[in-house]
Amino acid sequence: MNISIFYEKKDSYKTIKELTYHIGNVGVELKEGNQNREDIDIAAFTYNDAKYIRRELQINNEDIYNLYIYINIFSESEKNLEYYLNKIEGITQSKGMQTRRATFREEELFISTMPFMENKKEIKNIARRNVLTSGLLSTYPFLSSSLFDKEGIFIGTNIYNNSLVFIDRYKNKYKNANICIFGTSGAGKSFYSKLLILRYKLIGIKQYIIDPDREYNNICKKLGGTEIKIGPTSKTYINVLEIRKESIEEGENGYLATKIGRLIGFFNLIFGNLNEEEKAIIEEKLIKTYKEKGITFDDNSLFYKGKFKKEEEMPILEDLYNEFGKDKKTKKFQIKLIPFVKGSLKFFNNYSNIKIDNELIVADVYDLGEDNLKYGMYLFTDIFWDKIKENREVKKAIYLDEIWRLIGVTSNKEVASFIYKIFKTIRKYGGSSIAITQDISDIFSLENGTYGKSILNNSSIKTFFSLEEENIKILSEFTNLSEKEKVEIKSLKRGEALTFVGNDHILVKIECSENEKKIIEGEKNEKNNISNR
Repeated sequence: MNISIFYEKKDSYKTIKELTYHIGNVGVELKEGNQNREDIDIAAFTYNDAKYIRRELQINNEDIYNLYIYINIFSESEKNLEYYLNKIEGITQSKGMQTRRATFREEELFISTMPFMENKKEIKNIARRNVLTSGLLSTYPFLSSSLFDKEGIFIGTNIYNNSLVFIDRYKNKYKNANICIFGTSGAGKSFYSKLLILRYKLIGIKQYIIDPDREYNNICKKLGGTEIKIGPTSKTYINVLEIRKESIEEGENGYLATKIGRLIGFFNLIFGNLNEEEKAIIEEKLIKTYKEKGITFDDNSLFYKGKFKKEEEMPILEDLYNEFGKDKKTKKFQIKLIPFVKGSLKFFNNYSNIKIDNELIVADVYDLGEDNLKYGMYLFTDIFWDKIKENREVKKAIYLDEIWRLIGVTSNKEVASFIYKIFKTIRKYGGSSIAITQDISDIFSLENGTYGKSILNNSSIKTFFSLEEENIKILSEFTNLSEKEKVEIKSLKRGEALTFVGNDHILVKIECSENEKKIIEGEKNEKNNISNR
């Protein structure tokens, strides 16, 4: 097979003039409401296309070209030739490209695919397509990024050139070590996340995982990690009001102020979006609740004989509940706290009894149920964030699966701001944040997508598995996806991903060994192997 590509630059001024004339004519026809025309949809489509091209030429300084692509297929037998023709036509059409056989123009096309730099005029008018500069770049052949960080972990192989892809996300050449992993259910994002956990565990990276769907318990057991469950049947507890020694760095001040700021975000999840007056009232009650336990804005109040206060010396939710009951203005808040103090969620009304002293911690919040997951996810994120700040010299990572629950429309600005702060500042603590989700529309649903966009922009590594067209459209509004990449994401197979690493955009096939696969998939994989025999 020989392929020849020709580019011819067009006169932008003349093109704009012609487009303006076309837009005017078609616009009038569409405005008159001639809906009975059979080609009304085509007219509207070309009208919008013409406006888009004119805007790109006038505002974004794009140039417009004529693009010609010729493919010459040859074989020793007519039967094989027809087979190859059908195969190439199938591949190109699956990528959204139109093809046409050069019937009675075989000679002209043959000459055009020879190294004579001759684009035969007899076939030019049929083959011509308009393309802007940005689209033109994606047609340039033999151009494929390669990525090999010397101390990185193996990710997979470059789909275009089979080169090995190694990424060291902690490398200083990247702005940060954050990752976004997006993909539809079954596309391979969960497997990839577990593969990262496995490989980083082997090199001693401390990892903390928020697990709302109970997907990581098997790999946690296999790797000797600690699994912490919270729910109605669990015997592990988290005290919402506990102040932890590691919540601020050594040499800093403000234990109670820091805690109250985070608690306002948590209570926003319970009470709904609070106004400034309500926040002030709740803060007043929190200050009183802590004062009852001898804790004030003086950090020394949290220490006794040089030791930090024990878990049982902290207030619990019931103490705040009782404080709310003393004032008519906070009676409504007391009522909303009933499930957390006396009802189905009373396991939140307890002293903390969890220990986070393992390199791999999985927080299982599955038993909380769909409506209450956000409470557990927020609390564990708060705890893990304190652990990440504990020692700047140690590399660590926090995985936020189904992150849309914390930054989407079901959350609130205070919580979303806290998550954004983690992504923005975690690098200085030697850390990495990993955002995982299949609900792309939801992560951009709060505050017109402000927090979703901020987290995306603060992730040097972005990995997109196969996505539905609607999600690709949303994603393209917040990233610099080319038209070619949009098509690629839609047609990716399971285990294939488009990865943005800094300025490199690479199509990667995720690779793993059989042993890694057994560790990740556990008994399910072993049963599959037995049935395959």
